[in-house]
Amino acid sequence: MTSNASRAAAIDSAALQRLIREGRGPRLLDVRTPGEFRSVHIPGAYNVPMATLREHRAELRTHLDEDVVLVCRSGTRAAQAEAALAEAGLPNLRVLDGGMIAWETAGGPVNYGSDRWDMERQVRLVAGSIVLTTGLAGLLVPGIHLIGTAVGAGLTYAALSNSCAMGMLLAKLPYNRGPRTDIRAVIAALRDKP
Repeated sequence: MTSNASRAAAIDSAALQRLIREGRGPRLLDVRTPGEFRSVHIPGAYNVPMATLREHRAELRTHLDEDVVLVCRSGTRAAQAEAALAEAGLPNLRVLDGGMIAWETAGGPVNYGSDRWDMERQVRLVAGSIVLTTGLAGLLVPGIHLIGTAVGAGLTYAALSNSCAMGMLLAKLPYNRGPRTDIRAVIAALRDKP
């Protein structure tokens, strides 16, 4: 068990690849944004972003009666999804240890789409730009550097709480949203999968 998966048993990339090769692969729910999912995902994964998952977890529960592995970029959002689904009473949940980063590093098969910046990189760009701009502007406008200080405080809180308000805001941008996940289509696909 890893720190990313507080309650769910984690599964590492090698073990998941072995299960898939043997034809015993669990259902894969990718909880990243549609934009992140479109850029790269594990073949056969269903994209159910966090907000959609939380909103429809009771519906999902009725169609996820077997092993489920939750996937995100690093494992953090997948652990949050595990907590939400566990609250709905869903058993047999696991989190992909290290997320897509570990999966790709281990050479797991992926489907690539259009290249996009992942959420962490976007947060670094926005936060860094704000700090740099307010730091330079602070040479001309006294006190404006405090905006950069507030961003730094927000990033510190994000690290300590394992949440990121800036990331949640950036996820709402059209660049990251892409087409909204059709939960009915996902549920139909889950129901039809043997």
